[in-house]
Amino acid sequence: MRFGIIGTNWITDRLLKAAKDLPDFSVGAVYSRTEERGREFAEKYGVEAVYTDMAEMFQSGKIDAVYIASPNSFHVEQSLLALEHGIHVLCEKPAVISEAEMERIMEASRKHQTTYMEAMKSTVAPTFLNLKKNLHKIGQIRRLVFHFNQYSSRYDKYKEGIIENAFKPEFGNGAKMDLGVYCIAPIIHLVGEPEKVLANSYSLSTGADGQGSMILAYKEFEAIVMYSKITDSYVPCEIQGEEGVIEINKISDPRQVIIKYRDGRTEDLSIPQEYETMYYELKEFMDCAEAGQVESAINTHDISRQVIKILST
Repeated sequence: MRFGIIGTNWITDRLLKAAKDLPDFSVGAVYSRTEERGREFAEKYGVEAVYTDMAEMFQSGKIDAVYIASPNSFHVEQSLLALEHGIHVLCEKPAVISEAEMERIMEASRKHQTTYMEAMKSTVAPTFLNLKKNLHKIGQIRRLVFHFNQYSSRYDKYKEGIIENAFKPEFGNGAKMDLGVYCIAPIIHLVGEPEKVLANSYSLSTGADGQGSMILAYKEFEAIVMYSKITDSYVPCEIQGEEGVIEINKISDPRQVIIKYRDGRTEDLSIPQEYETMYYELKEFMDCAEAGQVESAINTHDISRQVIKILST
């Protein structure tokens, strides 16, 4: 499958590294707002075709799918343009910045019978899928405590007065959109949509949120979410049940998951990963596109809609 690339940054480098283990993957074209930046990125990966006109890339016949890793606020229009041209879309999280935008994408994907998937890597990881299968073992769930707190590499510059895209709300960025999404998506995958959401956040001078927390209320339990781009945290995440606790090393990239039962027993749910985590999201997307499915059975359109509904709270 020939991919077009939108977004020439570090996360694209990581995806392309993971893609080396997929023999059917290739890069057919690169889009960039500037020819110079596009050429620089394309040469690094041996790609000849570079475009500064996105529609021209979609019409070129050089690509079957596109990976979108541009600023969040650009996702919806770029995704819609691709879908309208029959180009399958793998879009970085968060897929969009409003529920209405996601509904437009869902409609376009169905109308044009073209695959769309949000690139949420953790929810297709082998260990997370095994966690879903074994969730019942801790009995009645009472609380999920998921957090992703990671001091941004751009925050020191921010404090010096240099404001990069990561802290510009006009691009749909901020701690909740960029990091909180990694907590909320797994919750929706595991226990569905909450009945009520309580949210709190700390905003920086630009208007972007630096950190925040949420309580997702369900009928018989709650989910507590914490996220930050201005602090770190090293404690594991938990799912607390009446018969035991599931401990997750890192919710954004779950590699080690252990059940600690009330009677002192432990059970390791971890599945050794043969590949980098982004490999699994890419394979899931490619399998769906090749099978003619408009959406993944795991990272579904409706889950993406539910996630952005909460993120927009």
